[in-house]
Amino acid sequence: MTLLSCDRLEILVLVDNVTDMLSSVPSFVTREATMLQRRGMRITAGGALCCANHGLSLVLRAHAGGQARTLLFDGGPVDYAVERNGMRLGVDFAAIEAAMLSHGHWDHAGGLPQALAMIRAANGNRAIPLHLHPGMFAERGGRQADGGVLPMDRVPDPDRWRQLGAEPVVRAEPYAVLDGLFWISGEIPRRTGYERGLRHQVARSGPEAPWVPDPLLMDERALVARVAGKGLVVFSACSHAGIVNVLHHVRDSFPGEPIFAAMGGLHLAGENEEAIPATVMDLQQFDLRHLFPAHCTGWRAMNAFERAFGEPMVVPAAVGKHYAL
Repeated sequence: MTLLSCDRLEILVLVDNVTDMLSSVPSFVTREATMLQRRGMRITAGGALCCANHGLSLVLRAHAGGQARTLLFDGGPVDYAVERNGMRLGVDFAAIEAAMLSHGHWDHAGGLPQALAMIRAANGNRAIPLHLHPGMFAERGGRQADGGVLPMDRVPDPDRWRQLGAEPVVRAEPYAVLDGLFWISGEIPRRTGYERGLRHQVARSGPEAPWVPDPLLMDERALVARVAGKGLVVFSACSHAGIVNVLHHVRDSFPGEPIFAAMGGLHLAGENEEAIPATVMDLQQFDLRHLFPAHCTGWRAMNAFERAFGEPMVVPAAVGKHYAL
């Protein structure tokens, strides 16, 4: 449970739903174009740029005591996004010492096999820990308007992850990793009345088993780092639990500590758009300095956050953005 402080935390957006090379950013954020120029881009062309895709992957680097520990938070939806963006952004795959899959959905797991392959190619073929929740391996799908089910691509089971070059760590309780510089939450309690997950999601244990409702995604977990002199930084990849529930859980787990920033997909699009007003109102109680919405947040929620909190609190994520906290 011990979470140690880092002196500095770097966040690189490896995969996200959008690219945005033009919007102005605060001084602690670097845009994709600048990142690519630092990597040697001399002519702006489509082939030189990163790509967006529906999913999320973050490279997190915590600096403490003159050393750094690097963790991959999710892998995005597909192999080519990880490879294209990772090569263009100059990701040091050899430095990635652990990975975490936040929950059992294809748009976070689909690119992990490619990421693992690139990590092992760079680190001398050494397997790294991959942190997983035991509830993320069932087959899932979405109930359709006609009553049928559209299945989702499945998350590989631990044996398959082992074959792909990972060392699976399957646990449900909270714990710290990488010398205590990152903390993986336990299952997130649901306490608000308006954060209801994915109401049309179903799951089954096998191909002949019936589909049963699975709206709450109890396998979803958050990741936390502590930056000295600032506070906790919370990563919530999709916030199916609801970002307010996530932040309550973090505050309960670290009582009395300020939550400096929250980042990730907030899943306030589609049927969850009705939760935007209550979410905006309840976020005020956490006194966040920064909110970095990403992935599945949705444009209506992005606009609502900017109107309510303004800049530089709200700094939307985009592919290739680098945050230095």
